[in-house]
Amino acid sequence: MVQAVTHGPEALLRYGPLLFGPAFAAGLHEKRACVRRNLRRVLGPRPPLEELANVAAVFTNYASCMTEAMLLGSPRGRELGLLSNAIGAANYEACAAEGKGIVIATAHLGGWEVAGPMLSRVHAKNVVVVMARERDERARAMQDELRERSGVKVVHIGETALDALPLLRHLQQDDVVAMQIDRVPPGMRARTVELCGEPFQVPEGPLMIAALSGAPIMPVFTRRLGFMHYEAHVLPPIHVPRRPAASDLDKAAQRLMDDLGAFLRDNPTQWFHFV
Repeated sequence: MVQAVTHGPEALLRYGPLLFGPAFAAGLHEKRACVRRNLRRVLGPRPPLEELANVAAVFTNYASCMTEAMLLGSPRGRELGLLSNAIGAANYEACAAEGKGIVIATAHLGGWEVAGPMLSRVHAKNVVVVMARERDERARAMQDELRERSGVKVVHIGETALDALPLLRHLQQDDVVAMQIDRVPPGMRARTVELCGEPFQVPEGPLMIAALSGAPIMPVFTRRLGFMHYEAHVLPPIHVPRRPAASDLDKAAQRLMDDLGAFLRDNPTQWFHFV
């Protein structure tokens, strides 16, 4: 796949996902069922053909985003550049002015990997992306290399509580730490709130990192608009008390899910939640 992205014709990169996406949807029964369930959570019941088209669109968008993420991390991608814009960039600048670092709360959305490079253009910061550890070491090394070429540093968590210590150091240096809120890594505590009217678990890690560091949590949700063209929605920050009670954590977690739910209702086929 990397060779195809690096050396293949541009037509393949632009239009190949239109074929690969539906093919993956047809062959991956369990993932297709997850996508259908997520769409029903966001949109409710719909006619079968409309639902089928939405499921295929999720896989197509995912294939496009994966292709372009690899392209962005390649020498060829740097030549093409990244066309993007951020809505609500003033929220980001206000958080940066606090000088405590920023915890970006994002999700598995279209182009979430470009949020860091995109926002660093608005206000120069070191961007750290937090990822669960990939079981395949070779796959992890390749993915990390591609992300770092695009201008972000990757920190892996998920095995011990000490994994979070580098994140605090980055925030103390006034860096940006991006964490996903729509999946709970193994071993991490979670808060149960509601997303689109149904129970949903939010990882506690981003909330506690914000509390310990004093950094604001800034929801940033992204969507793909076209080939190498993405848009980030930067929402007002959330401040967690330094010594939060359980109710403080639940309130912050619910606010994050309210923001995410509103974004998903407008962009349901951009959510790549395959679990």
